[in-house]
Amino acid sequence: MEINALVQKAHQVAVDKSWYEEPRTFGEVIALMHSELSEALEDYRNGRDIREIYFEDGKPCGVPIELADAVIRIADTCGHFGIDLEAAIQLKMRYNATRPHKHGGKKI
Repeated sequence: MEINALVQKAHQVAVDKSWYEEPRTFGEVIALMHSELSEALEDYRNGRDIREIYFEDGKPCGVPIELADAVIRIADTCGHFGIDLEAAIQLKMRYNATRPHKHGGKKI
């Protein structure tokens, strides 16, 4: 699936599931993206293997699933705001390819 197709599908599912009946602020949607990454970290901290997918009452869980949730939330947000995520990723990757080795000098 191409990135913009993912954006359209993720946003349509969110609309179909009524997640846009009440407006959300940009800060709220960013916090929701962040929460998915925090859930991935929590699974890791609880000793789950990074590649492990497990199920709780039929619901898929684990680091890969939480990372997928983060991507889905980002895609949904881009669909809602009309952001061309595919073009933005391509632009940023082209720029990153021009940067020096370990640019920025930060340790982490």
